[in-house]
Amino acid sequence: DSEDSISELQEWRPVIYRKCTDTLWLLLFCLFWAGLMFISGYAVVAGAAERLVLGYDSFGNICGRKNTPVEGANLSGLDMTNKKYVFFLNSCGLEIQSLKISSLSLCVSSCPQEQLNSLEDLQSFARNNGSFLCIYNLNVSNYTLNLKAAQLCPTLPVPPSKSFPLFNRCVPQNPECYSKYASVLISMVNEMDVFHRILSGILAGRDTVIGLSVLALAFSLILVLAFRFIQTLLIHTLIALVVFGLLFISGVLWWLHYDYRNDPSTELETEKENVKFLLGYAIFSTIITVILLSLIFVLRKRLQFAVQLFQIVGKIIGRIPFLLFQPFWTFLILIVFWVFWVAVLLSLGTAGTAQSTSGGQVEYRALSGICYMAWYHFVGLIWTSEFILACQQMVIAGAVVTCYFNRNKNNPLPHPVLSSMSVLFCYHLGTAVKGSFLITILRIPRIVLLYLYNILNQKKNAKCLFSCCFCWVCCQESCLRYSNQHAYTTTAINGTNFCTSAKDAVCILARNSAKLASISCFGDFILFLGKVFVVCFTVFGGLMAFNYHRELQAWVVPLLLVGFFAYLMSHSFLSVFEVTADAMFLCFAIDMETNDGTAEKPYFVDQELLSFVSQSNKLTEGQNHRSTRPFQDNEEGTELQPM
Repeated sequence: DSEDSISELQEWRPVIYRKCTDTLWLLLFCLFWAGLMFISGYAVVAGAAERLVLGYDSFGNICGRKNTPVEGANLSGLDMTNKKYVFFLNSCGLEIQSLKISSLSLCVSSCPQEQLNSLEDLQSFARNNGSFLCIYNLNVSNYTLNLKAAQLCPTLPVPPSKSFPLFNRCVPQNPECYSKYASVLISMVNEMDVFHRILSGILAGRDTVIGLSVLALAFSLILVLAFRFIQTLLIHTLIALVVFGLLFISGVLWWLHYDYRNDPSTELETEKENVKFLLGYAIFSTIITVILLSLIFVLRKRLQFAVQLFQIVGKIIGRIPFLLFQPFWTFLILIVFWVFWVAVLLSLGTAGTAQSTSGGQVEYRALSGICYMAWYHFVGLIWTSEFILACQQMVIAGAVVTCYFNRNKNNPLPHPVLSSMSVLFCYHLGTAVKGSFLITILRIPRIVLLYLYNILNQKKNAKCLFSCCFCWVCCQESCLRYSNQHAYTTTAINGTNFCTSAKDAVCILARNSAKLASISCFGDFILFLGKVFVVCFTVFGGLMAFNYHRELQAWVVPLLLVGFFAYLMSHSFLSVFEVTADAMFLCFAIDMETNDGTAEKPYFVDQELLSFVSQSNKLTEGQNHRSTRPFQDNEEGTELQPM
């Protein structure tokens, strides 16, 4: 047994000369991306994303450009260069029939800014503005003379409308018409009534959502700087602000629910949904508040350890200041990839052939195989996003390993982040691919279960079963993410493949879990409070902003989107501290098991970190006598060398 222990310990060694790991997985990822490129090329050639973005009329003409005629459609192939806006003849009474909008649509040069009550008003508007709101082959002088003008012109009265900035649609400004218009257009994507109004609310409050997202970004940056230069007063201030924010947000949600419920003017469907969602938010916020306040009360005596922990982590980040910029690069790369992914998806969704109908109108019918391409494209979204995040984790872990296993702490190695990036791209991309693929395998079933859960919404037994399965998959994913992070750190140390690294990391963490688990969990709890701080104050800004537009939108769901984005932003930036702390503790455990603190095999660890671990675990008198050797006494261990 002792020989096996010695051989196992000798494996822990940051190697200078490495070899490529998980090469077959990298090759598989390249082949997968070759398939994505094929789909992208096909989507660009066969699709017509401009039809979705610019809009098109019922006769196959794309607004804002010249068109080619479609056989059998007499009003197709028109020059719409000066007619950039899509106008529905019955914008207040849109309905979906066989997955198609029942109302005719035209391309017009401008949207009516005022309500038009008669055919004379339509005629006057056409002559004054040059925007014809009736069928193309009806002359403006015949608006009031043609007996079929009622079928060829918009339904009266025509509500005032305004062009949507991005998609060039004439959106009615009347609240009732707007709610109906937005929900019907969105129902072309999904037929759930609540989902219609959710997205219509997001579209209407898009400026507020963007502003609140910028506010969340600012809060996240402030919090990162605060954790970097942490002090005792700051920890207490953060906890006080979190407690105040939780209590205040819960109180405001209950007050808004009471105000909405007792408001006699609450008649619109959107307002009634606001009441339902507010009640759910208030209950959820109250439960979270009670749980977090209880945890804060129980852990209040360990606040000083949190200060020491973040001082140590901040000291490491101070030696590697470029770690704080990693979330920016990752976020930028993710944004570029997501924009590319959405553009390809739009092109895929519009890949179809134009066919004329019996009434002279044009329909676009999807090509065969598009559904399978869309699913392949969706898997590419998850896998590539997780791969980018895995690369960030490996870069941070590699930089921390380089910093930790350096004898001269006052003279750090030059450019550890660039060195970690070069090691990743030259040797360990395959390991990141494999780890991200395992996450993808669990993410896809979770999304499928969520989809089935929504389909079987009326069956209670099925809902209970799918809820249990969904929770189980979520737990498995959380455990796998935790294991992946330590596997990446082990790869940065040993240069081993993913499976070997994961096995080694699990073994050493299992032997030292009692000594490191409480420290790591408490640090994660403080970081979680930081994320709660960002979410609380961003949601408070959203409550104040959205509450001014009660009648126009179901604003409580865009508020949920704002809260989710605020949490995502804060998690992206604070994850630097989380990954740094996890990598530091794994290096610490390896250091304690491999070295013994003697002159021949001294520790790499700072005395500050060594004292912190000893104090936080409340070592006994006997253990204090051996404070320089708090872990296993491995005199046969191998001294680690810096990378």
